[in-house]
Parts: sequence; C-alpha cells; structure tokens
Amino acid sequence: MGNRKFGQQINRQNRRALSVLNQNFVGGQQAYPCVVNKRGLQENRGVCEEHRPVTRKFAAQLSGTQQYCHQELKKQKPSVQRTNEFGDCIFVDVEENKASSADQPVPMFLEQTEARPDEMNKMEEVEMEDIIEEPILNIDDCDAKNPLAVVDYVEDLHAYYRKMENCSCVSPNYMMQQADINEKMRAILIDWLIEVHDKFDLMKETLFLTVNLIDRFLSQQTVMRKKLQLVGLVAMLLACKYEEVSVPVVGDLILISDKAYARKEVLEMENLMLNKLQFNMSFPTPYVFMQRFLKAAQSDKKLELLSFFLIELSLVEYEMLKFPPSLLAASAIYTAQCTIYGFKEWNKTCEWHSSYSEEQLLECSRLMVGFHQRAGTGKLTGVYRKYNTSKFGFTSKCEAAQFL
Repeated sequence: MGNRKFGQQINRQNRRALSVLNQNFVGGQQAYPCVVNKRGLQENRGVCEEHRPVTRKFAAQLSGTQQYCHQELKKQKPSVQRTNEFGDCIFVDVEENKASSADQPVPMFLEQTEARPDEMNKMEEVEMEDIIEEPILNIDDCDAKNPLAVVDYVEDLHAYYRKMENCSCVSPNYMMQQADINEKMRAILIDWLIEVHDKFDLMKETLFLTVNLIDRFLSQQTVMRKKLQLVGLVAMLLACKYEEVSVPVVGDLILISDKAYARKEVLEMENLMLNKLQFNMSFPTPYVFMQRFLKAAQSDKKLELLSFFLIELSLVEYEMLKFPPSLLAASAIYTAQCTIYGFKEWNKTCEWHSSYSEEQLLECSRLMVGFHQRAGTGKLTGVYRKYNTSKFGFTSKCEAAQFL
C-alpha cells in the first residue's frame, strides 16, 4: 500500500510537470519570447526537473502568453517545415510571402533610383555649368548714397549716350573732301594738342571733346593747311569753356602757338566753328564710356592709366574714326586687361554694361596693340612721352599684348 501510494504520488507530479512543459511550448512555439537559445531551454528543463509548483500568478502569466502565441500562429500559414529542439514543427510560408511581396506596389520614389552613365554625365555637366557661370555684378551698389553718381537713372543716361553717339561720329573718309590737308597733318595736330593739354593740366574730358570738335568741323568745312593749327587751338578753347572751371585765356593760346595767329583770327575762327556745328557741344565722347566701363571692370589705377594711354594713342590715328566711341572705350579697357594680366580677360559684367562681346572688340584691340608697339618710335611720340613720367606711373613702358 505504501509503495502504491508513493507511485501514485510520483505519477501525479510527473503529469503536472508535463502539463507545464506543454503550456510553455504551445503548438511547437516557445511561450516565453525571451528564452530562445539552448541555455534557456535547458533552464526550462531544469524548472521541470525540479518539480516547481505552479502558482496562480504563474498560471495567469502562462495563459497570457498562450493567447499571444495563438494570435501569432493565426497570422502565419505553414508551408515549409522547420524543427526545434523538441522535434516540433514550425511552418513558414516562403513562396506566398514572395508572391505577396511581389504583388505589392512599389513606391514611385523607390523606382529608377540609379541613373544611367550618360544621364550622370549630363547631370555633372549641368552642375559644372551652374558652378562656372559668372554672375553679373551690380556696379552701382557702392554709390547708392552718392547723389553725384545719379544711380537712379545712370542706366538711362548711358542708353541715351549710346543712341546719340552715332550722331557724333564722322565719316572715316572725310579727308577726301579736303584739298590742302590730309590724315598725317591731322595726326601731327592732335599729337601736339595732347602735349598742350598736358601742359595746361586740363581735364580728360576736355581732350576728348577737342578731338571731337576738330573732326566734326573738318568734315563740314574745307580748311587751308596754314589754318589747321588755328582750328585745333579754337577747338581746345571751346572745349575748355564747356568742361573746365578755369579757362585758358586767348593770349595763352596765342603764345603756345608761337604767335602764329592774332587775337582777331582766333575769335573769327571760334565764331565760324560754332556756327558750323550749330552750337552742338554735348555729344558723347569716348570718355563717358570709359568711366562706365572702367567701373564695370572694377579697375585699379594701373588699369585706368593704361586704358587711357591706349585710347589716346587711338585719338591720333585717323583710321580709328571708323569705330564708335563706345567701342573704342571698351577695346581700350579690354586691351589693357590683356596687357596687364597676360591673357584675354573680358568678364560677363563688362560684356553686359558695354554691350560688346570679346569677338567684337578683337579688331579694334589688335590695332591698339600695334599702336602700343610703335608708340615710342617715329615722329609722333607725344602720348608716349606724356605717359612715360612719374605722374602717369611710367605706363608707356608696359609691354604690349602681342598675343592679341
């Protein structure tokens, strides 16, 4: 009887332990998600082997985890078998998962994420172009508070200058109608006037207006050779009256001409010239364009001096009358930049404000380089000697841009 009772008691304990194991592994799945390795399984076996009693709290936890496992099992459709430590089968549907994933639509932002090599090259070229593209600077920002710079309507002024410069231009063949003078005499006269202008220390505007008055008058009036110097003196007198604050007196002009003309002759020529020109004195000269284009080029003193040196060399040459004043100014600055920097330099800002591309300037620029090379030779060296002084920074000693 004692052995039978003892055996029945052992059987009840074994059945209780087996029930605990069955609850821990419901349907081949472990109820405790935290126990996943062999060590954890051995620990569970140890719990069973020690015949630990099942309390109410432990039973509640087991029932909660059992419900969680049932819900997970409902989501899975078994088709592939896998075995665990206890020989129970775990079914995983691989093919259906693949099919279901293939049926699902792919988001648009995930499609075609990799571009082809030719597309990548095009994208790189576009990006490089965006980086290399040079911005056009607003050159009037620094003068926004300067009332003399007239920032509000400076663009309108220069648009008007560009419109009116054609009226100030003369025919490049006007010497054909002159019987007693030629282009060489004109060159001698202007070379001499450049020295006179420097001696009287006049403004730059005065020199450019003087040359403009001479050409416009000679294109309309036949002049004898002995009166050509008088035309030059009177043109400078009128330009001084228009531009200067302190005007040289007539006596000073007579003295500088070695008393070749009387006071009466000067006044008579002044009257004739004004009537021929119909008192039109305010035509744009290369100087007004030089000021604007130098500002666009963000020039320093060296670039400014070299630009004026080149354009004054061009004033002497009769063949440069075929170019409008704005083109002369832009070409002088372009040639000066090439001379200083040693390579072709004409940025987007200069092109925008001058309205001239680099190709449009090359013809005039090459002629200026030739004048620069011959400036110190020959008989007409007034411009070279003027700019070969400390006052003008010995600008004429710069090497010409022969590569142009």
